[in-house]
Amino acid sequence: MSELRNILTDSVNGLFGDRVTRELLTRFDETGDDGGIWAEVEAQGLTRPLVSEENGGVGGEWRDAHVLLTAGGFHSAPIPLGETILASWLAEKAGLEVPESAATIIDGSDGSLTVAGEGGSATLSGAAVRVPWASKAETALVVAMHDAGPMVGLVRLSDARDITASQNMAREPRDDVHFDGAPVRVAHLPNDLPADVILQFGAMVRAAQIAGAMDKVLTQTVQYANERTQFGKPLGKFQAIQQEMSRMAGEAAASGVIAEAPFAALDAGQNPEWQIAAAKARASEAAGVGASVGHQTHGAIGFTYEHSLHFATRRLWSWRSEFGGARFWARKLGTRAVERGVGNFWPDIVGG
Repeated sequence: MSELRNILTDSVNGLFGDRVTRELLTRFDETGDDGGIWAEVEAQGLTRPLVSEENGGVGGEWRDAHVLLTAGGFHSAPIPLGETILASWLAEKAGLEVPESAATIIDGSDGSLTVAGEGGSATLSGAAVRVPWASKAETALVVAMHDAGPMVGLVRLSDARDITASQNMAREPRDDVHFDGAPVRVAHLPNDLPADVILQFGAMVRAAQIAGAMDKVLTQTVQYANERTQFGKPLGKFQAIQQEMSRMAGEAAASGVIAEAPFAALDAGQNPEWQIAAAKARASEAAGVGASVGHQTHGAIGFTYEHSLHFATRRLWSWRSEFGGARFWARKLGTRAVERGVGNFWPDIVGG
């Protein structure tokens, strides 16, 4: 692990471990207040791991960002960390100004968002549904369609025609946004990126967050099973419980390994599309198992709001379907395997 990664690991886990408490998460659920966590994350420079030092970032690698995202998932941090990291990276890569504060990402590459004009006179129109953190962010990084092809744009969300607030199961904002000629700063999508870059990289972010939340549920479940006694011995001593926790541990390990793979591919200068599809499909599948085993082991207490287990499991249930669920990405994997032919099937499976 690089020196920077060690520093980021200590910083983010120290901050979230101290500040993201059950009380804070309860307050967030009730009021949407993050308790000042976002301001502290910004102050420590944790929102720009991929941005160059010239633009106020730390000039890190993708695996540095992976550390932050996994920690955010483990601690259920109620902030748009992943979205802002992606928006900042893509804005700089496209030659746009890096967002100064909380940002979100919107995929309009399917034609749902269109850009008219160029340069300083460009405008954005269209609608986007279930946009993460739109009601909390100041800026959105969008990929929208233009007569000249896909464009990357930065738009202030205060310029949207309207934002209809909604939430996912974890009570994180997932809002519908409508633009009607909103001013937007645009640039051509870099040639080395696909038009669905937000879908792909958003899925990569969610896979890393799922892996972190899986570790949290596993940690809580093992602790509870070792502390809770039944018939005179800890739950963890019963073979049936041990089998289920072993299954859960395997799912957590598998999702953790595959979730890091696309970040490592990017650091190696490789196209991460294959690894992203595998990561999101596998992590989304693991999320269901992890939440199920966690709640079954905890029993009735785990289903109460007063217990903290639900903060992680509600995020697992929410994140597994965002930016494409297991079936969506499994279909992508299957299509790619068929297109590449039987001779490439085994090398693709083992990563050759």
